[in-house]
Amino acid sequence: MLPTGPAPRLGEPLNAYDQAFLDLYGKMLEKRPTWNSVSNFPSATYDNVWVKKGKGQKADFESQYITSDQCTGCHDAGGTGLQFDMTKPLPSQAHGYQLENFSPYATWRSSPMGLAGRDPIFFAQLASETQTFHPESKEFVETTCLGCHGISGQRQFQLDNKLAGNECGAFTREMVKAIPYPPGNLSVEHANYGALARDGISCAACHHAVFDQASVDKVKDQPQNACVIERQQQLNCASGLKGFAATFTGSFFVGERSEFYGPFKDVKTMPMQHALGITPVHKDQFASSELCGSCHTVHLPVLHKGKTIKYHYEQTTYPEWLFSAYRTGTSPMGPLPLGAGDRSASCQACHMKNTDPSGKLTVSKIASIQEYSNFPQAEHVLPPSNIDLPEREGFARHTLAGLNEFLIKMAEQFPDIFGIPTLDPMLGKKGLPPLLRTEQKMLDQAANEVADIKVTNVKKAEATLVAEVSINNKVGHKLPSSVGFRRAFVEFEVLDRIGRTIWSSGSTNGAGVIVHNDGKPINGELWWNDDCSARLSPGNPKFQPHFQKITSSSQAQIYQELTLAPADVPDRAMRSGSSARR
Repeated sequence: MLPTGPAPRLGEPLNAYDQAFLDLYGKMLEKRPTWNSVSNFPSATYDNVWVKKGKGQKADFESQYITSDQCTGCHDAGGTGLQFDMTKPLPSQAHGYQLENFSPYATWRSSPMGLAGRDPIFFAQLASETQTFHPESKEFVETTCLGCHGISGQRQFQLDNKLAGNECGAFTREMVKAIPYPPGNLSVEHANYGALARDGISCAACHHAVFDQASVDKVKDQPQNACVIERQQQLNCASGLKGFAATFTGSFFVGERSEFYGPFKDVKTMPMQHALGITPVHKDQFASSELCGSCHTVHLPVLHKGKTIKYHYEQTTYPEWLFSAYRTGTSPMGPLPLGAGDRSASCQACHMKNTDPSGKLTVSKIASIQEYSNFPQAEHVLPPSNIDLPEREGFARHTLAGLNEFLIKMAEQFPDIFGIPTLDPMLGKKGLPPLLRTEQKMLDQAANEVADIKVTNVKKAEATLVAEVSINNKVGHKLPSSVGFRRAFVEFEVLDRIGRTIWSSGSTNGAGVIVHNDGKPINGELWWNDDCSARLSPGNPKFQPHFQKITSSSQAQIYQELTLAPADVPDRAMRSGSSARR
C-alpha cells in the first residue's frame, strides 16, 4: 500500500516564505510553486539493480555496476536481526536510548555522496547550464556532469552501448528519472540506468576503481573502460593532462566486475562471492587521497556556442591538498612532488574518521552476517574459517561529510521530494535517523575541525574600539573549497551590556544576505536587478575585496572563489584563469 499521509520530516517543514526572502526574490516569485507543481524524484524503492543472470564475459560486463542496496544486507547493522555489530547506544529523550548505526551503508546513504544522484542543488546548476548557458550542448553537458553525480548509471549506459557495437552515447537528465513501473511506460528501457544514477556515488562506483599502474595497465583496454578513455580525451587529455591528471573529473579506470577493492587484508571472500559473485580484494589506494582527487578535481572545457575555446579548472580541492602542509607525499602511482608536509594527512583522515572523539581507533566488524560461532546452529553452514568475521582496528566511517548542511536540511524537511526514507532501513525507530547523524557530524566538524578564530589585542580609546581577529585554516585545502558559490565569512559584533548589537560586520538577514547595520545588502551580495533581467554593474562588478582592516559595517571579510568573465576581473583581484579569490 502507498502511504496516504505526508512523509515523516526530521526538520520543521517550510510552511511559509521568510519575509526577508520575499523582499529579495518576490519579483521573481509572482507565480509561486505549489506543493503539487514540484517535481519529485522517483522513490528510492525503485533503486534496485542486481547482478544479472547469464553466461560468458558479456553478462559479466552487463552487471559492472549494481545499486548499493545489494550491499546493505551485510554492510548495514542489524541485517541478521540477532546481532547489532557496527552500532553503539546513544541517549535519546524519546526512547531512553537509540542505536547509532556507523556501518558503511548507513553512514554513506545519508551523506552528500549517497545523496549525489538526488541533490537538488546540483540539478538546479545542471538546469542553468543546459537551459540558459549552453542549450546547444545539452547532451554533452548532461553526460559530463552526470558522469560524477550519476556515475554508475552513466557508465553502465555507455558500457552497454559499446557492448552492442554502438557509440558511447549521451546519458541525459531524462534518463535519471526512468522507472520500471508501470510496465510499458516510456522510460522503462532506461529504468536500470536511472536507478543506478539516483544511487549517487555508490559502493560500486568507488570500490571498482583502480589507480596503481599495474592494475590500470591490466584493465584499461577492457570494455568497461572504453568510454572512460573517451571521456579522458574529451575533458583532460585534449589540453595535455596525462597520468593521474587524465583521470580528473571522475574519469578513473575500473577493474573487473567480479572484484571489489577495499583497505583491509586477509578478508573473508566467500560471503560476498556467494551473495554477489564478487571477490573482495585488498588495495592500498583506499588510504590515499587520489581515490578522492579524481572526482574532486573538476577540469572542464569552456564552451562558446557549442565550441570549446579553452579549458578551465572549476574545482581544485585535490591540487589544493597536494601542495598544502597536509600532503602525504605518496600515491598509488609513486612519490608526489615536494614530499610529505609537516601535517601529513589524507582526505580520508578527515572525511572518513577511523577514531572516536578521544582519538582512539574504532574497533568493529565491518559486516553483519550469519556467522558460525555467534548464530544458532543451522544445516549446510560453512566452517568458521570461511565466515567468522574478525574485528577490524581502524574501521573508517563512510560519513564523507564536508559542510554542505543545507543539502541535509533540505533532505530532512522534504524527504518526499527527494524520494527517500528518513528512518534507518534496518533499525527502524531503534536507530538514530541517519540524516540527523550526518547533520550532527557536519556541525561537529564545523565547530571543532575547520578553523580557529580568535579575537585579541582589544583596545579602547575614547569613542574607538580596536580588535585583532586571527583565523587559522585547519583543513587540508582552501576554505571553502570546491564550487564557487560556497563561501565562508566572518561575523563580528560589538554588543552592549544587555546584549544589544551596537555595531557589526558580516551580519545576515533572514535570506542569508550580508547586510549593513541598516539592513541593506553590502556590495557584492546582489549582482542582478530585482527581476534578474540584467546585471547591476556589467563589466565592473562590485564585490568585497580581501581586507586587512575593516572599519565599516559595509565591509565584510569573505572567503570565496568568484568565477567571472575576464573583462569582469578588476586589476586588484587575484587572477587565476577566470577566477578571482576574495
